[in-house]
Amino acid sequence: MPPRNDDDWAAEFAKYRSSPEFKLLNPQMTLDEFKSIYYMEWTHRIWGRVVGMSFLLPAVYFIARRKVSAPMAGKIMGIAGLIGFQGFLGWWMVKSGLKDDLFAPGSHPRVSQYRLTAHLGTAFLCYTAMLWNGLSILREHKLLSDPAAATKLFERLRRPELRVFRRSVAALAVLVFCTAMSGGLVAGLDAGLIYNEFPKMGPGWIPPRSELFSDFYSHTPDKGDIWWRNPLENPSLVQLDHRILATTTFSSVMSLWAYTKLSPTLKMMLPAACNKGMHGVVGFVGLQVALGITTLLYLVPLPLASAHQAGSLALLTSVVILGGRTWVPRRAARLVSQRMSKVATASPRPAP
Repeated sequence: MPPRNDDDWAAEFAKYRSSPEFKLLNPQMTLDEFKSIYYMEWTHRIWGRVVGMSFLLPAVYFIARRKVSAPMAGKIMGIAGLIGFQGFLGWWMVKSGLKDDLFAPGSHPRVSQYRLTAHLGTAFLCYTAMLWNGLSILREHKLLSDPAAATKLFERLRRPELRVFRRSVAALAVLVFCTAMSGGLVAGLDAGLIYNEFPKMGPGWIPPRSELFSDFYSHTPDKGDIWWRNPLENPSLVQLDHRILATTTFSSVMSLWAYTKLSPTLKMMLPAACNKGMHGVVGFVGLQVALGITTLLYLVPLPLASAHQAGSLALLTSVVILGGRTWVPRRAARLVSQRMSKVATASPRPAP
């Protein structure tokens, strides 16, 4: 529970005043301002626990009562483990902003961008696992309600003409995830507070090479680590990488959409549900690009930054939904095949 009286608040505020963040960044912060950030963090932690318990308790019930299949029980336990790991990563991330020995001398206190991105990535993986398994259950139920139609759909989706499209959707899902994770690095380094213009970065299209691969970020005498430290720790290069990944994601989505419209074979073979899913991905990627550019131009205001982060999750969701309509589910295909075999066996044979 949060502090309940003035003495409790004073004690909590005293703890914050001993942190590097207060000493170096917020020495003028008042108690009322501290309450604002306290409640923001407290709400996030409580919400995380509510989410975890709202998943764990029903999961225990359904598994104990054997309401789910053994494979699904394993998946549910895996997601529960991810939720617990996510809580640990959150604590580990916060810890990195509270001690002087966890950030480079001369830099201002912030949580580690590595830990922040790990925390974000685990959240995305956990959400995607929930979404995918939920969609699989719904789709399996729908397919088994009409095995004959499901068999025709699987035959259509397995056609070689759709192989490129199927693989492209899978690659697109990976690309969207990687772009979102690069956004975690941008957030962790406050890289959105520099080069607040688009499409250029300063007077040129990209910053000078000496800035992108600076010796300042090297931790070794021979400077041999600048090639990997700069892409992960240099705000200028981190922002450039995020721009490149975002542009690549947008271009890939639009190229795949054009492929569905310009290829006569694909237009004929692609199911209507896949076409609708592709249109959804196009809409979300356009919205996400607009949010990203606007967030950058307006110096990363919290509402826009939050909307941009939510937009990345919405875009990933739309790609996963498209994948669910494009890829052939192995378990559902096996069950449909078994159902069709039973129907064929039970059908009366014509009299000789």
